[in-house]
Amino acid sequence: MTESLNLVYEKLKDCVHAVQQQVKFKPKVALVLGSGLGDYADEMKIEQSLAYTEIEDFPVSTVPGHQGRFLFGSVRGVPVVAMQGRVHYYEGYDMSDVVLPVRLMGMLGAGILILTNAAGGVNKSLSPGDLMMITDHVSSFIPSPLTGPNSKELGVRFPDMSEVYNRDLRELLLKASKITGVPLKQGVYVQSRGPAYETPAETQMYGRLGIDAAGMSTVCEAIAANHMGMKICGISCITNMAAGITDQHLNHKEVQETADRVSDDFKSLVTETISMIGDEMIR
Repeated sequence: MTESLNLVYEKLKDCVHAVQQQVKFKPKVALVLGSGLGDYADEMKIEQSLAYTEIEDFPVSTVPGHQGRFLFGSVRGVPVVAMQGRVHYYEGYDMSDVVLPVRLMGMLGAGILILTNAAGGVNKSLSPGDLMMITDHVSSFIPSPLTGPNSKELGVRFPDMSEVYNRDLRELLLKASKITGVPLKQGVYVQSRGPAYETPAETQMYGRLGIDAAGMSTVCEAIAANHMGMKICGISCITNMAAGITDQHLNHKEVQETADRVSDDFKSLVTETISMIGDEMIR
């Protein structure tokens, strides 16, 4: 077990070294681009891009619409590294590989992580097209990325999870919502294993647990980043109502169409938030 963990950390170091050999850039903010933000490159002043395939032994996204590369550049003067396409546990990767990109961005220098995703609405007060700030999450239905012997180079054995989604960053998101005029709901998010959508019975269970939105990503990344001491905020784009809320059957086309419809608002909100993060850094 100890050897296997060392292999995980050694692989991470090798990937970081491989990136640093090709890219001379130190980010302050890391951004994971979920559905609806795939073309966020248009909002960035790109200095360099690096395909995941150019990093030896790096996991590669297989989901349609996920390009699979890092973007290095700035957003209103703030140094940002963006993941244009994430990898998911349901693609068959070990959980250590699923969170490897987030850990890599942290080791490159990013102290702040903005996670975005597409999600199904569990709370009936949500509607397709809503943006929801993640206030907390439920991780009980996926393996933890921290399972196994702890590596002190990454973080402590028993990390506190009282405030995974940083209070100050949540305040900035709410301010960005007011400035841009983009409405922002708030709620608790759950990650399931996927790739199948939830059943109506699972949706009912989630609701009874106080969960507002469900998806197949983000929580494992937040756990790994929190372990490293990164400050995190998260935004879900509600692309559909979870199974059983309506009579409509779920499909990926609907998810992508809704995400594309609200893309401009999503980008505006993220850009304003990054800008205010930059202002806070200057102070």
